Amino acid sequence: MELLRNKVKRFRLRCALTGTLLFICFGGQALGRAALPVYAEETNDLIREKEEGISKAKEERQQIQKNLTDVKAVKQSLDEQKNDLNQYITSLDAQVAQIELNIEALNESITVKEGEIAATQIELDAAIAVQEAQYEAMKQRIRYMYERGDHYYLELIFGALNYSDILNKAAYIEKLEEYDRNKLEEYEEQCRIVELTKTQLEEEKQTLEETRNSLHQEEEALKEIREEKQKQLEALMAQIEEKQKAIAAYEASIAATNNEINALEAAIKAERARLAEANRPHYDGGMFRWPCPSTTYITDEYGWRVHPIFGDRRFHSGLDIGAGYGASIVAAYRGTVVAAAYSSSMGNYIMIDHGDDLYTIYMHCSKLQVSTGQSVSAGQQIGLVGSTGNSTGPHLHFGVRKNGAYVSPWGYLGR
Repeated sequence: MELLRNKVKRFRLRCALTGTLLFICFGGQALGRAALPVYAEETNDLIREKEEGISKAKEERQQIQKNLTDVKAVKQSLDEQKNDLNQYITSLDAQVAQIELNIEALNESITVKEGEIAATQIELDAAIAVQEAQYEAMKQRIRYMYERGDHYYLELIFGALNYSDILNKAAYIEKLEEYDRNKLEEYEEQCRIVELTKTQLEEEKQTLEETRNSLHQEEEALKEIREEKQKQLEALMAQIEEKQKAIAAYEASIAATNNEINALEAAIKAERARLAEANRPHYDGGMFRWPCPSTTYITDEYGWRVHPIFGDRRFHSGLDIGAGYGASIVAAYRGTVVAAAYSSSMGNYIMIDHGDDLYTIYMHCSKLQVSTGQSVSAGQQIGLVGSTGNSTGPHLHFGVRKNGAYVSPWGYLGR
């Protein structure tokens, strides 16, 4: 009996150091039912999840740095193409388009990361609440064991009815010690979870900050590339030694544009020949919408003019509408998109068939928002203003063709 009493005392001392509020919180529940293996498995999974979240945030920062545009390298690679004006313009436009995609991706990443931070903050608050509850339970358990002293364990043993009951009580004390030890382990693991969640939150905040900084860098890179295009295009124009050569190149560019449009018109006519008359589109004579809603500023009228670069009189096939980068371009009238593509002279351009051999053309877009074969309605946004192709500043070149030739847009827009 003395040996058993000493064993009980050792159990009581260890329980007093590691105890939780067994009777206050759990009443008469059986100790053997504590689902510690399940809890431990879930806790280990949560710890692994937090460690993976920390690694993910660090990897995201490394990937963001890899994706940043190296403006210096871009300029060096483009220097070799300066002797070919069309190729140089095409390469610059492609680089601008890539940077704009990077900016869109960074903005999306910022939105996602802000959501992840909010979720992690909620997880941290919940983990701290569990930690505090466990800590309070442990304090109450220790206070309970201190106040009861040796009496509780002695009552269990000396209150036994027989030797078998003594063994049962000893097994109960073993279970009590195991339960208290497991609760201490749960508390230690919860402390680990809290610290990992705090670390994850700080890593995600750092990733968000670096993403915002990267967005600023990409915006600056975009500005620098656009300025480089403007500067180099003007320099190349100024360096042309023979005016006739420049005129010939310009006329060849216009001819190429007209050949592209003529080819498109011929293809459309061939296709229409196969269609039944009832299915052919028809222009009903309605007035066009203004194609650039943000401004009515005309930088160059339709008709004969003195060319701003070459200084001779030549025909201007449409209206040049001055607008800022990214301004909305809308369809002037309902119809079908027959071309949404890129050429070195027109840049990103759109051509819409309105029926009865009537077309509208929108040139130098920064972005196309429709595709070939798509039906559009009057006033529907189809693209954004830019300065792609043979252009020295952001504007929309708006042209109208009827029966295979350019006509004045004012006849359809009204004044």
